[in-house]
Amino acid sequence: MRLREMYEYAYRAGIAADPRGQDGVEQLLARARKTYSELPADRRWEFDEESLVNPYADTRILVGDRETEVSCVLVGIDMEVGEVLLADRLRSQGRNVDLLLAHHPEGRALARLEEVMGVQADVWRQFGVSIAYGDAILTDRMAEIMRALHPRNNERTVAAARLLGLPYMCCHTPADNQVNAYLQARCDELGTDSTVGELLDMLKSIPEYREAVRQGAGPTIFEGDAKRRTGRIMVDMTGGTSGPIESLSKLAEAGVGTILGMHMGEEHRKRAKEEKLTVVIAGHASSDSLGMNL
Repeated sequence: MRLREMYEYAYRAGIAADPRGQDGVEQLLARARKTYSELPADRRWEFDEESLVNPYADTRILVGDRETEVSCVLVGIDMEVGEVLLADRLRSQGRNVDLLLAHHPEGRALARLEEVMGVQADVWRQFGVSIAYGDAILTDRMAEIMRALHPRNNERTVAAARLLGLPYMCCHTPADNQVNAYLQARCDELGTDSTVGELLDMLKSIPEYREAVRQGAGPTIFEGDAKRRTGRIMVDMTGGTSGPIESLSKLAEAGVGTILGMHMGEEHRKRAKEEKLTVVIAGHASSDSLGMNL
């Protein structure tokens, strides 16, 4: 395939599994087109024109000619300078590496990570939280993430790949949308009267999570008990990064009983405990691997 084809396939797969649906994504793209059309000509150079067709700021071709023919890819969840050097070392040993494909974003795709967080409000809406409330509490959290990423040297990995002549692409939210949709469907099949232990058994039947168990990082109960019934399960695996802690109270109020996530910070876990929410953490790298494989 050409690199361009891989990139287009990635963001289209993300749209196909997006919690907002096709119409919701089209509204997002329409707003981007309107913003661009209203910009004065001397300001358009600042606009990321990829956002006119690709709604995921964290999924980009960061290095390389889009028409590059790709036959062999080195894929990783995290592809940083060390992995760039690994690829160069493999090439020096005669291995063909046409592309570095990362899950977690780097460069501009990381610097603007907050732009993909809005989808979290749409996920919460499906579980009974008003979209207006979701948008409101996300605003501060998105600004917090922007400020946290702004001072970082986000271009380091991208520069290393460019210097070594290695095309580099990252695919973040499209993969997260895939794992979120897949696991939500599996959880809906379990029903609200299943136990937390049965939820864990379901997860461990999936190859990526079985491997994680062998590696000591399998699905784990962060809050709750294996004998407790799950109630309504919300899968929380897309939207860039962790959302605002206030969302947990509203989700509990709306009737969510269990949150199934990739990871959860300690302050979020404490709030979940206060709200009597069960929290099952499937695993970060394993969930990312499942999303990329899907």
